[in-house]
Amino acid sequence: MSSGKEGKGRSPLNSVQLAVRYFRKKGYKVELETTMLEGYSGVSRKFDLIVQKGRSVHAVLIKDWKRTIGVNVVINLDKASEDVGLKNPMIIGDKFSDHAKSYANRRKVTLLTKRRLSLGLR
Repeated sequence: MSSGKEGKGRSPLNSVQLAVRYFRKKGYKVELETTMLEGYSGVSRKFDLIVQKGRSVHAVLIKDWKRTIGVNVVINLDKASEDVGLKNPMIIGDKFSDHAKSYANRRKVTLLTKRRLSLGLR
């Protein structure tokens, strides 16, 4: 008989582990360590993950914040990603502001919530 608490014995995944499992399940190849890439501008850019599926390569930023992620974070990732020649970056977080969502929609930045990642692993 099931008590409905099957997952209780497992420790919860941290954000990076959750993201890696999600992307691998979706068929992406994942570069695990924090990646520093030099941009065309000469500035070094830091990303939490680089994921690749076929020819498309994406920079991923993981924000493990209790607060809402604002548009400035999305803009900074978009600019950094563009500087290193990667299109359509992704941000993982808990909540995103309306301005962040609007900008991301216009610029093709993917916003993923941890809840969506968890649901994608089922």
